[in-house]
Amino acid sequence: MNDNVLRVGIGGPVGTGKTALTEALVPLFLAAGRTPGVITNDIYTQEDALHVRRELAGIISPECVIGVETGACPHTAVRDDPTMNLAAGEEMLERFPQIDTLIYESGGDNLTLTFSPALADVFVFVLDTSNGQKMPRKGGPGITESDILVINKVDIAQYVRTDLEVMERDAHAVREGRPVILTNALEGMGVQKLCDTIIARWEAQRGRNVA
Repeated sequence: MNDNVLRVGIGGPVGTGKTALTEALVPLFLAAGRTPGVITNDIYTQEDALHVRRELAGIISPECVIGVETGACPHTAVRDDPTMNLAAGEEMLERFPQIDTLIYESGGDNLTLTFSPALADVFVFVLDTSNGQKMPRKGGPGITESDILVINKVDIAQYVRTDLEVMERDAHAVREGRPVILTNALEGMGVQKLCDTIIARWEAQRGRNVA
């Protein structure tokens, strides 16, 4: 694995806005002087990859977005046996050696989704306010062990009867100091903070590894 490539895993339940968050992060990585590529995971379709290509047209090359069809639960393809995703990442780096940031986006149907350390340097787990304010208290490795927990769609909290202050408070309580970031991916709120935190945590990890 190339230690100079930042690999970000973005996971979480279906519908939390992971694809929108990915699309919002790409131009911010570019503004930070990085060159991103995106690898999406769907069970049977290329739908997410097609969406990312459309939304990022003119920002990155469509060829810098690859869709992996896992054929089974995405947990397997990013946690248990990431072979397909590792191969997709290596293929992209061979074709586009200028890429120094790989974003792996993968859905999951529960709170046990994690990314294999062989695949992702920084693991971002995404909830949204429509999941309900009790969700952080349910725990699970995605919520408690991810490098960064994102609570997305803060703009709709009032419409889905979620007390955002309670949700954020409980998230901090179960994560024992690990970052919690509130976002509205469609409008960009909080996404710059997320981008900066991802890069900072990766650089800190690299520093520890060198030491």
